[in-house]
Amino acid sequence: MDTVNTPHTPPPPVSLGEAFLYWLKLGFISFGGPAGQIAMMHQELVERRRWISERRFLHALNYCMLLPGPEATQLAVYIGWMMHRTPGGIIAGVLFVLPSLFLLILLTWIYLAFGNLPLVAGILYGIKPAVTAIVVFAAYRIGSRALKNGVLWAMAAAAFVAIFAFDVPFPAIVLAAALIGYLGGQVAPEKFKAGGGHGAADKHFGPALIDDDTPPPSWVRFSWGRLIGYSAIGLALWAGAMALLMAQGGWTGVLTQMGWFFTKAALLTFGGAYAVLPYVYQGGVETYGWLTGPQMIDGLALGETTPGPLIMVVAFVGFVGGWTKEIFGTEPLFLAGAAGATVATFFTFLPSFLFILVGGPLVEATHGDIKFTAPLTGITAAVVGVVINLAVFFAWHVLWPQGTQGSPFAGTFEWFSALIGIAAAIALFRYKIGIMPVIGACALLGLAYSFFM
Repeated sequence: MDTVNTPHTPPPPVSLGEAFLYWLKLGFISFGGPAGQIAMMHQELVERRRWISERRFLHALNYCMLLPGPEATQLAVYIGWMMHRTPGGIIAGVLFVLPSLFLLILLTWIYLAFGNLPLVAGILYGIKPAVTAIVVFAAYRIGSRALKNGVLWAMAAAAFVAIFAFDVPFPAIVLAAALIGYLGGQVAPEKFKAGGGHGAADKHFGPALIDDDTPPPSWVRFSWGRLIGYSAIGLALWAGAMALLMAQGGWTGVLTQMGWFFTKAALLTFGGAYAVLPYVYQGGVETYGWLTGPQMIDGLALGETTPGPLIMVVAFVGFVGGWTKEIFGTEPLFLAGAAGATVATFFTFLPSFLFILVGGPLVEATHGDIKFTAPLTGITAAVVGVVINLAVFFAWHVLWPQGTQGSPFAGTFEWFSALIGIAAAIALFRYKIGIMPVIGACALLGLAYSFFM
């Protein structure tokens, strides 16, 4: 490492306007699912801008991993809140989600109104292997930071085997990793220090605005009044929105049922987007009939290849449900779809904001205590293994699109997808090319290939 060029002073204070522009930019470029988005935030906020130290970043990430809901969105809310109070957290979270919502509303309308356009199919063909390479790259970046000793490497490997070979539920993996981390913190605390016990972030990137030893500002300190106040506001927002939906269509109305269903999805499912998807599939396809199974798979493809959290596939489900159920009649189908997408998004993400604004002060009070940090360090190690499993899942669906659980290698092998994925991996790993140029180039390759085949 080049210590000569490492800065020795923190960067200048960041205004809310400057932070607004960064979160807006992130909302438009956050491809690659949660792993890729977390890697993007680390590279920009820890390494380049030095808004937050690596140890504080990982401490916040570990807390978000414990929560139900989209961890990358919650991490953005957490960092925005730490920097600029509640408005900063709300701005970070809303801008992380809003571009994806608008884009998915547009793409889902095109999907339903105009069918499978060859142009769109070709672009998606090229982007899917690129996304697979991005997730692999993100797993490498997270693992290289978090797995600092053999114990944590072993935990990551065990988590991968558990979820890949034995289909162990993600919450069980998180619980086991936290327990091992807690016990390990008592027996061998040097193995479970934040970041694996190897130095502070400023050793690598220079002092940060929110550094390891930065005193917590007033709004970060725990207060019973703040906890009760934010909880009351959150419940009022939820109840008010549900009341409006019931006034529109009653308790059995489509939008009301969407609000209730996606509230449960946000609160009852742990492990990020891929843990939520089976629950959303079961409810959206089998219970409510908002969409079909093949449509759900198409929605997942759109979610994988648009910026924003992967769980934004709920916007696709809501749009298709509002459209197919014709909730406003047979004519304003776009308005019906947009209403469904907005309802699904609001009720899915509202709890994420509350979890951070209510629980963040409690977490910040523990960032130097090994009793609390050791379980979170163990969880981070396990999550690396889970992310690698997601990369394998992506690769299988991209390379053998006709494969099933019973016949995983059925159908033809997509050799051109494999070549695109290898090229994307080389560009990311070897030549350090940015994610957006890689996605753009792969989209063009897929489009060109679709015209010749």
